Amino acid sequence: MTQTQTVKTFYTDSQKRHRVRNTIREYMGFFDVANGGGVEARKARYATMINNYYDVVTDFYEHGWGQSFHFATRAKGESFDASLARAEHYLALRLALNPGMKVLDVGCGVGGPMRSIARFSGSAIEGVNNNDYQLEKVHSHNRKAGLGDLCSSFKGDFMNLAVADRTYDAAYQIEATCHAPDKTAAFAEINRVLKPHALFAGYEWCMTDKFNPNDALHQEIKSEIETGDSLPDIASIPETIHALETAGFEVIHSFDAAGLSDPETPWYLPLIGESSSLLGIRRGRLGRRIARRTIGGLEALGIAPKGSKEVSLMLGRAAEALIAGGEAGIFTPSYFFLARKRH
Repeated sequence: MTQTQTVKTFYTDSQKRHRVRNTIREYMGFFDVANGGGVEARKARYATMINNYYDVVTDFYEHGWGQSFHFATRAKGESFDASLARAEHYLALRLALNPGMKVLDVGCGVGGPMRSIARFSGSAIEGVNNNDYQLEKVHSHNRKAGLGDLCSSFKGDFMNLAVADRTYDAAYQIEATCHAPDKTAAFAEINRVLKPHALFAGYEWCMTDKFNPNDALHQEIKSEIETGDSLPDIASIPETIHALETAGFEVIHSFDAAGLSDPETPWYLPLIGESSSLLGIRRGRLGRRIARRTIGGLEALGIAPKGSKEVSLMLGRAAEALIAGGEAGIFTPSYFFLARKRH
């Protein structure tokens, strides 16, 4: 499917066609400080903000990124898809997942990691997601993959899970709790639904110790990442570790996995662009330029609603901010942690 076909399919869906213009406007309002937006507004209405974001961007993410919406450390000569699978399997290994275990995927997206980890480990994975559109895709993808017996999902908020205490043998999150308005509260809720001494692992978006809050350029990069990726406020590494410990976890191991990439294949390389495949081109700068022109043309023709090009530009700015954050070493999308529930 071409970029134009994807955009047309997305915007001619009748239900989405009626909603998307207002969704775009409401989402952008969360970042409009002059009109009541800002960090506190994003934290207060995080569920609405995130739902608006993923209603708009999910199809485009899947078109360019595949079904696993995350970054990964990468070795020279390793393919993009292989690096994602390795990151997912590493979680399964560190969590010691095995057949018969019941595992929570916190913020499961469209379920790419869930299916990869279930195949690799044999564990039963249950994903939580608060976005109806993504949940539809999870169910469809699981069925098509023949994994309906191991993979499932339910609608819920990881800040307030409608799940009994001590339900799961293990839990993981992949670049999901960065959306939490209160990281300690999110980790505490995950702690609650784990069995005693169960393991929790994840990859977290963090500002590194190279981030200088008094540096205007650093703050601009951070702000563009937050706007383009629906984040209330990116935490530092010490804040993330403190949140885990305060929530009742013992942090066993943690490190910046992004820093392990070979120099030739930094974690942000896909955003710069690779010419080895059509998907590689789509993910990079050339693909974003083509997408902007396509969406701009469709908006001018009335096929895409007003504001569509603005979202495309926002995502492009976010990609460039991620690249800048990676090059400067002030941001990581892959701060790995392995933690154990204390009781």
